[in-house]
Amino acid sequence: MRDDPTFIERVQRDLHDVRWLGPAEIRARARRRNQRRTVVATVVLALVGVSAVAVAAPAKSPSPALPTASAPPTRYEITIDALLQPVDLAQPVDVRLSQSGLGEPVRLDEMLGYCRTSQGRSDGWQMSILSRSQTLVPKRAPAILTAADGLVTQDLFRLTPDAATQLLATLDDLVAPCAEWNSIGEYEVGGATGTGVAVHRWTVVQRGFAGDGAALLRHTGSQPVDQKTGEPIAKAPRPTSTAVVRVGDLITVLGLGQTGTEPELRRLAEVAARRMCAAANPAC
Repeated sequence: MRDDPTFIERVQRDLHDVRWLGPAEIRARARRRNQRRTVVATVVLALVGVSAVAVAAPAKSPSPALPTASAPPTRYEITIDALLQPVDLAQPVDVRLSQSGLGEPVRLDEMLGYCRTSQGRSDGWQMSILSRSQTLVPKRAPAILTAADGLVTQDLFRLTPDAATQLLATLDDLVAPCAEWNSIGEYEVGGATGTGVAVHRWTVVQRGFAGDGAALLRHTGSQPVDQKTGEPIAKAPRPTSTAVVRVGDLITVLGLGQTGTEPELRRLAEVAARRMCAAANPAC
């Protein structure tokens, strides 16, 4: 995806359902691909703030050095049991997609990064050593999934201990430039064109509810309107929340689908923290 999607593109994308692979096709592709390089469709709309997660692994990266014989046991690989399990969810899971990676940035919110870079700043993401990501698809999901179908996404990253601690310690500074961000750009809807405007806000609303440290990051956006007439050009987005949890040198970024709630997200964050103990340094 380009770093600077046009305002027109973002509005046009919001006017259509986000299309996902159906469960049957997902399972068929998973059997055919040893590397399971399945990518879930990503939509980042600077007007309305609908987003999903895309996961991809780079081709190769140097392996971390092994510990010396005198050093205490150290965990390197992030195994699948360190992630949330289907049994942890309140609803049955039909499909589980998982992907590993090396040297991935710890993206907390794709559009938050765009807000920062649009102001001439860095995106602010920490770099991980190893990562593992998953998407859990509800059982009895429709053949064509949309962003409202209750998907659960989780990214789990191993960082250096200092970087993992710093990520949560500096989260308020990361979010501060986007406490109130005006998104302005050209649009075209139903043959009408003009300049649209919307206001986006990111806030850290809760801390310390899971693991060695945790934060709940909430994104809200106003209804996009025509800058000249003030007339609405799309619906107001639903607020979205992201849980960020640290256990030792691990960071997990956890999100729910459009029907998820913050209490459920906090509950899953607590469960995720306990699961992370299987891979954390130091051990829980």
